[in-house]
Amino acid sequence: MDLLNTLVDKGLRREAPTREEALAVLATSDDDLLDVVAAAGKVRRHWFGRRVKLNYLVNLKSGLCPEDCSYCSQRLGSKAEILKYTWLKPDQASQAAAAGMAGGAKRVCLVASGRGPTDRDVDRVSDTIKAIKEQNEAVEVCACLGLLSDGQAERLREAGADAYNHNLNTSEATYGDITTTHTYADRVDTVNKAHAAGLSACSGLIAGMGESDEDLVDVVFSLRELDPDSVPVNFLIPMEGTPLAKEWHLTPQRCLRILAMTRFVCPDVEVRIAGGREVHLRTMQPLALHLANSIFLGDYLTSEGQAGRADLEMIADAGFEVEGAGEVTLPEHRVAGRGGCGSHGEGGGCGPHGESGGCGSSHEGGSVCGSVPAEGGRGSAAPAGPAVAGEPRTDLVAVRRRGAGTDLAPNA
Repeated sequence: MDLLNTLVDKGLRREAPTREEALAVLATSDDDLLDVVAAAGKVRRHWFGRRVKLNYLVNLKSGLCPEDCSYCSQRLGSKAEILKYTWLKPDQASQAAAAGMAGGAKRVCLVASGRGPTDRDVDRVSDTIKAIKEQNEAVEVCACLGLLSDGQAERLREAGADAYNHNLNTSEATYGDITTTHTYADRVDTVNKAHAAGLSACSGLIAGMGESDEDLVDVVFSLRELDPDSVPVNFLIPMEGTPLAKEWHLTPQRCLRILAMTRFVCPDVEVRIAGGREVHLRTMQPLALHLANSIFLGDYLTSEGQAGRADLEMIADAGFEVEGAGEVTLPEHRVAGRGGCGSHGEGGGCGPHGESGGCGSSHEGGSVCGSVPAEGGRGSAAPAGPAVAGEPRTDLVAVRRRGAGTDLAPNA
C-alpha cells in the first residue's frame, strides 16, 4: 500500500501525516489490518526497539468526584458500585506503589478523584512522592490530581514528581457533550502549567464514546500540538451506573487501527495502552505491543485489569522485553528537547507549548494517567459464555476490590 509506505517514511523522519492520511488508517479494511500493524510497528521499533515500559496506578482517593464526566465511574451522580475512600496516607500509598515496582514497573502514577487539588492536597501528595522516592530513588512518579492552580505544578516538581497527567480525552468540538463542569480550555491550561514547571507532560484520549473518525483524528493531532512525552490511549469500558453504560462500539480491529493512527501521528512519543485493553483488545493484545511501547501493569483505578503475571508473560511471548529501570524511555532527541512528538524548534516537532492541545483527566475519575477508572478490567459482571463478535463483553468488566483502599493484596 502506497499509503503505508508514505506513513512509515514520515514516521521515521518525525514528520506528521496529513489529516487525510490519518483518516485513511482508520478506514482500512480488516483484510489490510496486519499490513497496517506491520507498518506502524516499523515506526515503533525504530524509536523504541522491542522495549515495553510498565506503569503502575495507585488510586490515592477514590470516588465522590464533583465533576460530571460521562465516562467515569467516580463522577457526580455515579451509581457504579466502586470503592470509595478518602486520601491514603503516604506509607499506605508507598506500600501500594512497592507492589507495582516489584512487578517491574518503572513509573508509578498517583491519581486522586476531584476537580483539582487544594494546597493541602498538594502537601499530602508531596509527602507521598517523597515516601516513594525514599524506597526507590530511580522510580518515575507521575501525579494526576485534576486541574492545577498557579504554583501547584512547581510544588509537585520540587517534591520530586517527574510527570503530570491530564488527558484531552476527546476532540474540542465534542468535549461539551461529555463533560459540562469544566472545559477543554481548562485542561489545556493545566497541561501548560505542568510544562512550564518542567514536568514531563502525559496526555491522552479515550476512544469508544461514540466519537467519529474525524473526532479521533482531531484529538490526536491536538495532542501532537500539545507536545506530551507520553500519550495514553484508553478504550472506554461502559460501566453500569454511568451515562455511557450502553456505549459498546469498539472491536479489537478498531482498537488496533486507533493505536496505529496514534503512532503515525506521534511517531517518537511514548504511546501507552491504558484502560480497557483487556476488554476490547482481548486476545489481540499482543499485536498492540507492535504499536505501543508502554502499558499499565495490573489493575486500574476502580476496575480490575489482567493479572500482572499474565501481562509479563504476554510481553515475553510476543518477543518483547520489559524496559529496565536504567534505560531511557524516550529517544535521545526528545530527552534533550524535553518532550514533544519531535524535537522542539525543528520542523518535525509536535508543536510549541501553549498553542492548542491540552488535557488531563481532572481525576474526575476519568482516564487518569492513562487508565479509565472504573472501566477497564476483568471479572464477571455477567455470566461468562461463548463470545459473539460485536456483542458487549460485560463479562470482562469487574470493579476493583483489591489493592489500594482495601485490606487485600494488589494485583501486580
